[in-house]
This record gives sequence, structure tokens and C-alpha cells, in this order.
Amino acid sequence: MTDATPASTSASQTDWPRRSVLKAGAVAVGGGLLGRFADARAAGLSDSDYQGLDAWAMSEAIRSGELQAADLLAAALARCQAVNPKVKAVNMLHEDYARALLAQRRVAGTETQGTLAGVPVLIKDLNTYLQGTSTSNGCRLFKDAPPAERTSTLISRYERAGAIPFGKTTSPEFGLTTTTESMLWGQTCNPWNLAMSAGGSSGGSAAAVAAGIVPVAHATDGGGSIRIPASYCGLVGLKPSRYRTPSGPGHFEGSFGASVANVVSRSLRDTALFLDAGQGRELGSAYWSPPLLRSYVEELQREPGKLRVAVVRQSLTGAPLEPAIAATLEQTIKQLLALGHEVEELKLNIDPRQLFGAHGTVLGTALRTAIRDREQVLGRAATAQDLEKVTLVNLQRAQATTGEELYRARQSFETVGATMEQQFERFDVILSPVTASLTPQLGLLTLDQPWDSYAHHAMGSAGFTVLANVSGQPAISLPLGQSDNGLPVGMMFTARLGGEDGLLRLASQLEQDRPWVARRAVL
Repeated sequence: MTDATPASTSASQTDWPRRSVLKAGAVAVGGGLLGRFADARAAGLSDSDYQGLDAWAMSEAIRSGELQAADLLAAALARCQAVNPKVKAVNMLHEDYARALLAQRRVAGTETQGTLAGVPVLIKDLNTYLQGTSTSNGCRLFKDAPPAERTSTLISRYERAGAIPFGKTTSPEFGLTTTTESMLWGQTCNPWNLAMSAGGSSGGSAAAVAAGIVPVAHATDGGGSIRIPASYCGLVGLKPSRYRTPSGPGHFEGSFGASVANVVSRSLRDTALFLDAGQGRELGSAYWSPPLLRSYVEELQREPGKLRVAVVRQSLTGAPLEPAIAATLEQTIKQLLALGHEVEELKLNIDPRQLFGAHGTVLGTALRTAIRDREQVLGRAATAQDLEKVTLVNLQRAQATTGEELYRARQSFETVGATMEQQFERFDVILSPVTASLTPQLGLLTLDQPWDSYAHHAMGSAGFTVLANVSGQPAISLPLGQSDNGLPVGMMFTARLGGEDGLLRLASQLEQDRPWVARRAVL
């Protein structure tokens, strides 16, 4: 597949200063970076050693010759076999695909090339494709979907940078909720507490990273689906600006740009590394984000300067903050002040009815289109045996949507986006919680329940996140707190359109000040 070359895919990572690496508690050390793995080829990479590596360290070990990509793939598969029965994060294994890719690189002599050389990754099983494999979208209607003819552009970029996709992660049906539970694949558990949800809709990806199956997993975000699972699972989750990463081939935006793709990761440098590899205009697309001045990895080494930070405390759904989330917000404000930033309270001038109405109209129309396309292939209409209760309600509502309503929803996207951009004339970033409530117990919020119950339980999870999907701005969830019972708590920072660089500079400062990489779920 032909594709435009991603802009600014960064300088060699081996030249990157290790200041934040060491402070973050990674295993990398200068001079013989991973020398203790010298016997890995003969003895195999142990699970504990594998767990100690983020994607950046893995790739450097591959390029230095201290590990081979086959070692990392074997360790990832072994870890998956050991813990996936507990967390149920990986629903499809594509080991044959991964090994064929390794064999091709061996023949071509490119095994050690690329900034992601040899890094095993997982792909979210939602609107994302790997040639020769199926994508189910978490839905029984797509259970027997034919293998994809092409690989998604973003995944192709990861592969060209050296990554090795070897499986897919669970998603709720069509990504319609903030937990990952489906009639098709069951319940995905939070590695921090197996009775709790991993969040959604990228809950499988977040659970796989938190459980140590991979250091980084592909994720998508149409209403908070990167940031919410990252918050619930103690990870970094960056939703890029609208059009920063590609959505093709075949279409160039998801839900009028509300849905974008990136990754969830343990370390901030892994997030930057994958965004460098994936970002940039796609050939044929009429949309793209501003070009980069520097690679995102380089941005991590730059000081953020003194920032004007706005604090938003009130969820747009009106859900009150649970005590652990309110306490983490106060702790984060104190940390920002101690680092020299200015902090000011802000009440957003956003009409929740306009915001959620437009978002629902657009995502509902996208859902209707996906189901209609599948019905045409199958030659029959979808039934209650194919779709879950909440999905059926969404479909019925979407069937009544007029062209005028869809056009006005698109106008609302622009209105909300302009209103938010005006805030960044006064402020550099906006701080808020990711969610108003902690991760729910499994079974509390599903798509197989009455609409009113679903809507009630969803209020605490998406009241902060949907705004950036409608407005298009980048937003990042950082693992900055924990509840009294040990559940992670994320805080969210939002920046102006194209402002991922500023978010990463601030996030790097926060990570260095209070490192989080060493905090791990224990299965």
C-alpha cells in the first residue's frame, strides 16, 4: 500500500538524552544499555526482564544487537498466555502474521531498523484492520467478517517503523460505552482489581498494557476511549488533535473527526515514540494537523516554561467528583503551583445539550452506516441476536435522524471547537479530571441493559472527555493519583489544536517530578 511518509519521524532515539528515562525508573542505563540480556538468545527472555522494558528500551536493545525481535515476541506471547485468562484483554492472536513479518525482515536484513524495531504491539479490534485477519468490532454481527484486504494506514506506519503486531484487543460493541464488556467477548478485567472494569472502549488495550502483555497498545478515542481506560488502568493516554493521525485507507476521518487513534502506554516516552511514527497527513486526505517543529520525543526534553493553567472542576453531565478524584485534582494543582505554573479556576461556557446532542447524532449516524454496510454483505437485516440492547436503541434513534440534523451537528462541532480555541487565548492548558467517578464494578455498565440504566451509570465516566472529541483539541490522561483502595486515578490536560507538543513538555515535567512508571498492577 502506498502512503505519504509521516512528517518528522524523529532523530535516532539512541542519541536521546536519558534524563527523563532514569528518573522514570526505566531499566535503561548508559554504556551497555541492556548488557544483562547478553544471554537472552540462548536462555530466552525472562518474564521479569521483559516486564522491565518499555518500548523505547526494547527498540534500543534490538538496534544494539543485545536482543532479537523473536525474543520479544516470544516473551509477549508467553506473558499473554500466562495472564490473559485472568484479564481477558486479547481476543485474537495473529502469531502467524507476526512470525511472517519477522521472516520477511530477516530476509531483507531490516530486523534492526526503525524507531520501533522489534516492539510487539496489539491492535484494538474496532474499525482497524490487519491484512488477512478479521475485525469484529466487538459485535456478533461481525463475528464472521471476512479477512481484511488491506492494513490500516496507522498500523502500516507502525510496521514500517519496526513494530510487530501479533493480536487484537477487546472493545465493547462498536466502542459505544466506557467499559469493555460485550456479548461476543465477555468482560475485560482491570489488572489492578479483577472485579473492576478496565474502562472503554479501549479497555482491552489498556488492560493488556497494565497486565504487562505489551508496553504499548493501539487505541482509539471517539468520546474518551483512550483517556478513560488509561485513567482506570494507571497509564498514559493521549488523544491527538483531530486529523493528527490517519484514519484510512478508505476514509479519512472518523465521525467527522470526533474519533482519532493513538496508543496507551506505561511511559510517556513510548507515547511520544509512537506518535512520531504514526502522525502526519495520509495520501488523499483533505485534512491534516499543523506540521511539527520537532519530533515529539525531542519535545520531552524541552522545558514547558511557566504555563497559565485553567482548572475545570465541574463535569458537563453534572456528576459530582468522587473523593479520591477530587483529592487527586487538588494534589495536581499543588504540584503545578510548586513547579511555578499559574493556576486559575474556569467555568466553561459550553451547552451540554448542544455538545452531547451533536456527538450522539454524529456517532449514531456512523453506527447506522456500519450496520447497514454489514447487512448488505449478509443479505439480511440485523436483529436482537446480532446487536445488544443499547446498540439497538442507538440504531433506532439514528434511523430517525434527518440530513438537516446531521448538518447542524457538524455546525455544532465547529461552534464548540471555536469556543474552546478562544479559551486558549487566555490559557496554555486546561486541567480537569478524566472522569467524575472511579472505575465501576464489572456488570454495572454494559450495553445489554435498559437505556435509562445505561445512561445513568455512564454519567460519571464521559462528562469531561467528550468535549475534546467534539472540539478536536488534543487531551492527555496522566496517572497522577490513586484511591485509598489502590485504584489508579488519572488527570486530564487539554491544549489548543495542534498543541500535543506543549502537552508532552508539561507531562514530562510532571513525570520527572513524581515518576509513575514503577507503579504496576500485580496479578
